[in-house]
Amino acid sequence: MRVGRRLLLAAPALLVARTAAALELDGTLTQGALVVGRGVPGARAALNGRALRVSPEGAFAFGFGRDAPGSATLELKPRQAPPETHLLHVAARQYEEQRISGLPPAQVTPPPETMERIRREQAMLNAARAHDTPGANFAGGFIWPASGRISGVYGSRRILNGEPRAPHLGLDIAAPTGTPVAAAAGGIVRLAQPDFYFTGGSIVLDHGHTVMTFYIHLSRLLVRDGQEVGQGESIGLVGATGRVTGPHLHLGLFWAGTALDAALVLPGRGQPP
Repeated sequence: MRVGRRLLLAAPALLVARTAAALELDGTLTQGALVVGRGVPGARAALNGRALRVSPEGAFAFGFGRDAPGSATLELKPRQAPPETHLLHVAARQYEEQRISGLPPAQVTPPPETMERIRREQAMLNAARAHDTPGANFAGGFIWPASGRISGVYGSRRILNGEPRAPHLGLDIAAPTGTPVAAAAGGIVRLAQPDFYFTGGSIVLDHGHTVMTFYIHLSRLLVRDGQEVGQGESIGLVGATGRVTGPHLHLGLFWAGTALDAALVLPGRGQPP
């Protein structure tokens, strides 16, 4: 099976049970990928036993985390056809190592008096990313929210002041403070906070079916909680707020709370226009 942006599941080698109806998977079957399924209106779907929301048009979404195992099982139950089981082979990736030195100690290890604030803000982020709404804006694809130099990539192992830290789970776009930031896809603002400890000005957009994008380090927010926005609409301005070394937009992509690689869904093979 060829791993690519669009896969039509019809080859017997891919299937445990032969496909009864055309099923299209748009995405890359690799660690960090968001995959959009189409073509099964009225069907029920599950990934590794987890039920997936399916839109009236037959669209659904799922993703593979940074260290996802090498295989997954996609189950479909069409209304008037036998159940189908698809064995998906998930390609492993090699991740970069990023070393950043000279950071103030408080940026590497937060002081104890800030931990309650950090926990409270993390709980707000978790709640924002927990929504599972029926809209399927994710099925229309994504655009670049800003232009600039790529200064950080998904999955990279970070060494801060010589100390290993959690992997970087977003895409960093370096741009001057005040650069407009657009919604990568239409959706609902689930969180708009101007001053989180780690992420500074932060926005979470809900694109349906637990697919979210996350925009952080913003100098200014142009939207509010609960607001509906269209793809390409300005939602904020690039900044250097929170824990950063310079102005940039950190773009995160999530499915069901799992961090995915936004570069894999953006046009131009991960290079902004």
